[in-house]
Amino acid sequence: MRALQIAVVALLLLVAPVAGVTAPGAVSQPVGPASAADSTAAADSPSPAAPGQTTTQIDAANLTLRTLSTPIGAETRVSTYGRGPDLGSALGFATADADAAFETAAVVDRIERAEPGVERQQQILAEINRVERAEVALSGRQTDAFSAHASGEITDRELVDELVRIAATAREYDDRLDEIDALAESTDGFSSPGRLDELQVALQVYEGPVRGHALATARGQSTAKDIYVASSQGAVALATVVDGEYVREVFRTDLWDRGGGDISNDAAIEIIEASYPETAALREPDAFGAGSVQRITIPHEIGTLRTFVSGGTERVFVEHQRIDLAAFPDSEPVTATGDGFNVTVDRTYPGGPVTVTVLDDETGEPVSDVTVTKSVGGGDSQTIGTTDEDGVVRTLSPAETYRITVVDEPRVLVLDGIEPLATPRPIGDV
Repeated sequence: MRALQIAVVALLLLVAPVAGVTAPGAVSQPVGPASAADSTAAADSPSPAAPGQTTTQIDAANLTLRTLSTPIGAETRVSTYGRGPDLGSALGFATADADAAFETAAVVDRIERAEPGVERQQQILAEINRVERAEVALSGRQTDAFSAHASGEITDRELVDELVRIAATAREYDDRLDEIDALAESTDGFSSPGRLDELQVALQVYEGPVRGHALATARGQSTAKDIYVASSQGAVALATVVDGEYVREVFRTDLWDRGGGDISNDAAIEIIEASYPETAALREPDAFGAGSVQRITIPHEIGTLRTFVSGGTERVFVEHQRIDLAAFPDSEPVTATGDGFNVTVDRTYPGGPVTVTVLDDETGEPVSDVTVTKSVGGGDSQTIGTTDEDGVVRTLSPAETYRITVVDEPRVLVLDGIEPLATPRPIGDV
């Protein structure tokens, strides 16, 4: 019944109603393999508080929320595509969800039908082994998808759809292990093996906030939005803006040692404090994990950082960021005036949120309902949207020089030669 309910709900959701000015201060930096400004040196970074110690808000002017990205020097494919409702993708997701739920129901039935004692214990262990093999297969699928996109074999949409399917499958396996765990605990003389907990944490690395929004958008549960996609062999970074938040997820297979040794909660927290000192200074990290993977979360004043640390490499290999757009710290403005406009573009790093603010040059009041376009690398202009009541419209930063144009016929103002900032990478990132 559970599987049928999932499929029916998904299908019901699907049918629901669905003057040229060169920007002053734009500092030129090379696009492609990382520049010196992309390094991780931070000698003046604040020291994180000791575990258990209450921290206070650091100076916002010096706040940096570091973020993982594709490897420095790696050949990277970068693009942005519009994600909207997609009946075909949504039906595929619903079918996959239903199939996985039916399979979980069958697993529970097999265990419950087994004779109490040794037979049931063997059945439980066999089902855990099946999930372990399935997780290995998911890892291979995801790595293949990263490589296929980086080499141009699949489109942005095909990549994101595959990552959404992988996330949904991993979530169902995680739920299945919850069912198996409960059955193990109710079996006389038997308890769940420790590897079950480690396996559940490993399955959670395949989920991500951008994948979740991509699924909701395909099903018509969220408005259309742009998604930034950067891929290299074995790595992907995804980013979008939704509901007043900048949302980003990064996966680095080169930093995950799948056969690595165990790592403790305390050791993983120390790694995060060293890699993200400014974020760790905002709030004490929280650790949850087992075996070779630890999940470290920092819910802070303007968002949330969630990371997964590998015991083998002692490095962060998955990062999820949620940052309040109104307080996003990692931006530098460029401004221009002309034709009655005063325009500010808060530029950020590739994939970061760019805020365009349009004011009346005489009164300083926000100008609403003005069309704003973006052109990347000399390409054709694409409409970002129209300014809101605050004179604001937002987009995602490309990885190369771009142009912002403000149009309210017959008035036009162009900010040309805008350069993205260097990515504020975690200390020690390569």
